[in-house]
Amino acid sequence: MTALGRWLAIACAVLCLGAASDPGERLADPAQEARARALFKEVRCLVCQNESIDASNAELAQDLRAIVRQEVAQGRSDVEVRRFLTDRYGEYVLLKPRFSWANAALWLFPLLVVLGGAGLLVGRWRSPQAESAALSSEETEALARLADDPGADRGSAS
Repeated sequence: MTALGRWLAIACAVLCLGAASDPGERLADPAQEARARALFKEVRCLVCQNESIDASNAELAQDLRAIVRQEVAQGRSDVEVRRFLTDRYGEYVLLKPRFSWANAALWLFPLLVVLGGAGLLVGRWRSPQAESAALSSEETEALARLADDPGADRGSAS
């Protein structure tokens, strides 16, 4: 690797580390900062969608990190911070939403639809095919006439 390549790699690493966490934003108490950082990993960036606010550089993620730090600094527990965020932004803000019957229904409904469709398919394959009803003597004669002369019965429908 050339000297220029090394300098570029170092510059990129410094920029990436600096963008992730501004020392001016950090809490003075290391224990509170550690709790806040742990909560950052559980909260979804609403702009980036499947990225935590810990990994995101979006402005909204910065705002959410500030809110979490503020709540932690005020002495709120992790549960209270999560409740505050979900009350304000909805359940979607959590990367791992808590269990509720509404969430379970969202996860289980597609499975139930697939299982129901599979059950219908299996039921149709296993049920005996409806046998064609036997033709009456009149129908057999009409079919024989049509087979012999296709135009013979067209005018007789009166």
